[in-house]
Amino acid sequence: MNRLLELADELYALGLPDFTPRRDDLAKQLKADDKELSVAVKSLKKPSLAAWVVNLLVRRETAQVDQVLTVGVALREAQASLDGDELRNLTRQRRQLTAAVTTQARALAGEAGVKVTSAVADQVEATLTAAMIDERAAAAVRSGLLVAPLSATGVGEVDISVAVAEALGFTASTTVAEPVARPELHVVPDPDADAKALAAAQRTLEEAEGEVAEAAAALTRASTEVAELEARSMQLQAEIDELKRKLVELDAASEEVDDELSDAEDTKAEAEDTVRALTRDRDAAAAAVARLER
Repeated sequence: MNRLLELADELYALGLPDFTPRRDDLAKQLKADDKELSVAVKSLKKPSLAAWVVNLLVRRETAQVDQVLTVGVALREAQASLDGDELRNLTRQRRQLTAAVTTQARALAGEAGVKVTSAVADQVEATLTAAMIDERAAAAVRSGLLVAPLSATGVGEVDISVAVAEALGFTASTTVAEPVARPELHVVPDPDADAKALAAAQRTLEEAEGEVAEAAAALTRASTEVAELEARSMQLQAEIDELKRKLVELDAASEEVDDELSDAEDTKAEAEDTVRALTRDRDAAAAAVARLER
């Protein structure tokens, strides 16, 4: 194994938060003595969560991964020989095996303090499936140096160009052992499986209880807001009703005033006519007095 592979193997065995600081520190240390190696180390990409889980599985549960890859060899042989019955049987058991190993991978990540969502678990299972279908994908998985999950469509080879640390030239740090016999398809027993399952279930329960508490608090806040808005709505409606009542009263009062105004205008017109007539009579009487006085 060359120096770059050794350093990469060290980096991809770390926890996700430690990868970038350690990579940058290594690149800095190497810069003075081996600039080319420093640049290569610096170019190593941080793995995605799904890729990190697969890398963790490869290092912690090697026997399980080897079994997955060995079953993959059997699958490819059955496909090449066009053995339909054998292929259907192996495909069914492949699904069972990848599901079981994915569950174990989630438990390993949980022990490391990392929560694996269903979406990430699907990516892990898809990567294991790709490794069973495609020989190059199997080598990429077995290297423990994935930076992104793999997927297989069943048509053509699996694209590993974005999955394996680029500086390694896509060469696995270890190789898959040649199978000596057709494997008995079962998951390798884990003596701590029950304890791990219980711990995972307890973590799931704690997370669910936390989510329920948060949802209940949100419901309380929403209920309080609804009650406050309902009270405000009732208050506004009461004010609207009062304003409507006052508007009716004002309309009636306005009609009364209009009627009174009309009567007053008639009275005013009559008074003006009377004043004009009396003024004419007075002016005539004044004129008569003036004539007599002359």
